[in-house]
Amino acid sequence: MKWITRAHVHVDRVACPWLITRFVDSQADFLFTAKSEVQALAAQTGAIPFDVPDVELGHVDGRCSFESIIHKYGFKDPALLRMARIVHAADVDKDIDQDPIARGLEAIATGYGLRYPDDNENVERQFEVYDALYAWCKLQTARGT
Repeated sequence: MKWITRAHVHVDRVACPWLITRFVDSQADFLFTAKSEVQALAAQTGAIPFDVPDVELGHVDGRCSFESIIHKYGFKDPALLRMARIVHAADVDKDIDQDPIARGLEAIATGYGLRYPDDNENVERQFEVYDALYAWCKLQTARGT
């Protein structure tokens, strides 16, 4: 399937492709374009839009896009839910201090954006970060922390 979002990826627009690839669509093809072009290109290509205004897989009812994907697909994995709290806090400016890991994840996202301005390369390289964060979340939830 094709998935589409805004260009110049940051926390949520990296976390979502990671979540989609790992748990929803292992053959996902991601398109990145200008915010103003997402809806038209989605209609033209049949791509599923995420992390843009007024879409199901965007910021809805206080959720970030990562959380909206978890909600849509009914994921209950405690490690994914823990990870969602981190991603939400790192992505939503007013909530940055709601999780102690959030500022670190936001800093990492900023650094990757500076090093890898090409969105596809940025996302590909950051998947390892999200794999590691998910492993940490699994350990924390197994410990009950």
